[in-house]
Amino acid sequence: MHTSSADAHEPSLRLEPAVHARGSVTLPGSKSISNRALLLAALAEGATGLDGLLDSDDTRVMRAALQALGLSLRQTGEDSLSLDGAADWPNTQADLFLGNAGTAFRPLTAALAMMGGDYRLSGVPRMHERPIGDLVEALRGLGCDITYEGQEGYPPLRIGRGALDVSRPVRVRGSVSSQFLTALLMAAPIAARRSGRDVVIELDGPLISKPYILITLNLMERFGVRVRCEGWERFTIPADARYRAPGRYRVEGDASSASYFLGLGAVAGGPIRIEGVGGNSIQGDVAFAEVVEAMGAQVEREADALVVRGPAVARGARLKAFDRDFNLIPDAAMTAAVLALYADGPCRLRNIASWRVKETDRIDAMHAELARLGARVESDADSLTVHPLPAEGWRAAEIRTYDDHRMAMCFSLAVFGPVPVTILDPGCVSKTYPDYFTDFRRLLSIGRPGQGGPARTAPIITIDGPTASGKGTIAQRVAQALGWHVLDSGALYRLTALAVLREGGDGTDEAQAARLARHLDVRFEDGTVFMDGEDVGSQIRQEAVGNLASRVAAWPAVREALLACQQDFCRAPGLVADGRDMGTVVFPDAPLKIFLDAGVEVRAQRRHKQLKDKGFSANLDDLLKDLRARDARDRGRAHAPLVAAADAVTVDSSHQGIDDVVRQVLDLWSARGPA
Repeated sequence: MHTSSADAHEPSLRLEPAVHARGSVTLPGSKSISNRALLLAALAEGATGLDGLLDSDDTRVMRAALQALGLSLRQTGEDSLSLDGAADWPNTQADLFLGNAGTAFRPLTAALAMMGGDYRLSGVPRMHERPIGDLVEALRGLGCDITYEGQEGYPPLRIGRGALDVSRPVRVRGSVSSQFLTALLMAAPIAARRSGRDVVIELDGPLISKPYILITLNLMERFGVRVRCEGWERFTIPADARYRAPGRYRVEGDASSASYFLGLGAVAGGPIRIEGVGGNSIQGDVAFAEVVEAMGAQVEREADALVVRGPAVARGARLKAFDRDFNLIPDAAMTAAVLALYADGPCRLRNIASWRVKETDRIDAMHAELARLGARVESDADSLTVHPLPAEGWRAAEIRTYDDHRMAMCFSLAVFGPVPVTILDPGCVSKTYPDYFTDFRRLLSIGRPGQGGPARTAPIITIDGPTASGKGTIAQRVAQALGWHVLDSGALYRLTALAVLREGGDGTDEAQAARLARHLDVRFEDGTVFMDGEDVGSQIRQEAVGNLASRVAAWPAVREALLACQQDFCRAPGLVADGRDMGTVVFPDAPLKIFLDAGVEVRAQRRHKQLKDKGFSANLDDLLKDLRARDARDRGRAHAPLVAAADAVTVDSSHQGIDDVVRQVLDLWSARGPA
């Protein structure tokens, strides 16, 4: 199982302003599916292998409860276990502590009440403030014996041996929590088996969070019980309903957790690839992708993955405002409330009354913490309106999380404001996603727009120089020696030029080139360059592409468009960046800057040999003429010209071999160190 990140043990976590985010994340297993699958496997005949299980506070209390009830759970892998189910659980007496896990407390209450025994169910103080009266009244209507130990309508509970009576439909309200209906549905086959009769459940009034009921029905069918549904009003569990082990069942990634990374991609450029949920998901919260699309993001859906891109709000872009009913996805809606800070107008979240009976009163909590950041907020019984924050309106704040994992995770998205944000008690994310902040921060590029470039989060060596000076080869060799990442910035301009040519451009339209540069999807891997997943390493080295790249690189709009992309390559353990303005513009705070030069005749001869070795025809005089023209363009352009940084070390490679230059750069780094 996954272990909690170091952040889980810290009283607070300070997040510096970020400018961009990109990368890939694999979601932990769904909490909703994990706890449902554990319970159904415990009730099923035979052994069930569960893969992809979430390891979190909520699933641990469910597992501990099942073991306390006498069931056999065997760990078979990092996120896998085997569970031997039983129609009647061995232990008919138990005192179960279920923390603040509603997905464990409500279904276990129903299952144990229908089995009968001597059980006590309790949790943390907040769980004792979360209503359960609607479920208890429905179970009492079936003849179950349940008493309150404290306040009427709330845990802790005592469960005894009742006398089941399913002769009449059992009615339950669904307006407070869909978990009450889920609990009755999952436990109903116990009553059907014991009575030999159909069990009918009728809904009393409206139902919130319908997608969670669909998860329940889907899983019940996977474990052999098909419920007959008459709309959303009446559900019949047949008398012969029996849970049967499906063999193996894999838990999909948590769609509620996906909302934070969908939000991240929506405000931070991206692309962010989210593995674990996609078009095949059975979870309603995957619909949050539609929310960010409506706000201006682009989402690609694969069977088990989502890829999201959006505007960079840290550079002044804005999301589209919304007025939306979030009854179907109340958990994911919290993410939308924070995204509203970056909108182009007020955003209203409607039909979210269920927030008030969650881990905390989320309407009050969200109102208070958004206001702490400087936002104007209005709220009532079942809605929240958030007004966007202008850059000058942000306040550095400590965000209280109220022991609510979703408060901590959704407010991480406030990191794209111009001031730091501190998350208090970040460890509360262990309820559903112990490694959240580790995964989240790994995707960020930290910096303060307009303040001289991004703050350095890893050591950097820049190597600038004219065409064919050998900087690309030297950068690759130095990075390899240090075990660092490498950035071939010239490749980004070549990729832009290739994109222009592929779109039919002739290199005269600066706006076209800038647009294509902003949306480059590029990665460097084992010396190969990929654009949109395609290996284009050989194509960008063609002379036609190189000539166009030199012209494209002179345009300020293109250089500005590629600035963030270049800065995003700064990742631990370190970066070697080669180009023409790495030390002067892109990474002005790099601790070691090299300006690698060589005579133009030497460079022409090198390029001639390089092309001949690759089988291309080349004329030395033409190459010399071309290099002189490129040098003139690069050194004479008004925006980011090719010059040595004031604190750069100039290295002339005219009469040195590659090994000699690499050794010289490494010696300079060793002497200077990562200061």
